Amino acid sequence: MKLLAILTIGIVAANAADKITVFGHEWTVPAASDWKIERTDGVEVLRLAEHRGPLPGPRRPIQFALMNVADYGLLTLEADVRPLGGSLLIVFAYRDEAHFDYAHLSVDPGTKQPVHNGIFHVYGGERVRISSEQGPAAFSSSGRWYHVKLVHDAASGTVGVTVDGHPVPALEAVDRSLGPGKTGFGSFDETGEFKSVGISEKR
Repeated sequence: MKLLAILTIGIVAANAADKITVFGHEWTVPAASDWKIERTDGVEVLRLAEHRGPLPGPRRPIQFALMNVADYGLLTLEADVRPLGGSLLIVFAYRDEAHFDYAHLSVDPGTKQPVHNGIFHVYGGERVRISSEQGPAAFSSSGRWYHVKLVHDAASGTVGVTVDGHPVPALEAVDRSLGPGKTGFGSFDETGEFKSVGISEKR
């Protein structure tokens, strides 16, 4: 009975979700205590202060804030981001915790770390890279601000990311399996900061 109780608590904790409000929107996060909202010179800054590694089972990220709006068809997400470790991620085409895509922006090129700096697909199992490994890393170093822009067309399946106005070849892909979904940002197993978030969408 004691083991069953512990397992039940673990399952509830794994499936729990909290809400935070920032950048004019409500966001769903695994645990609100992991996120800090600060204001600097009148600008809201969202800090992912605690990292949470993937859950046991298929390896895929869980530590991201998901915007609570209707599924989009054509998405443009822009933000200033600061990786406090080596990487951050942007989620898109999100259906549920086992079906979504994400852009992993890293200080490592994909040729050095194939599971870094690319577009990844989650469809009921382990995350799978669906973009080229070639090209430079998205970030030159950690600890400084970058302006990122992600554009995803759910109808055609195309996605592309620019960093400080420059396209990143490893962050371009096509995936027609998911269609419209939700969007958000966070990290695989590190921390970071986000500000000046702007989202435009068409359905």
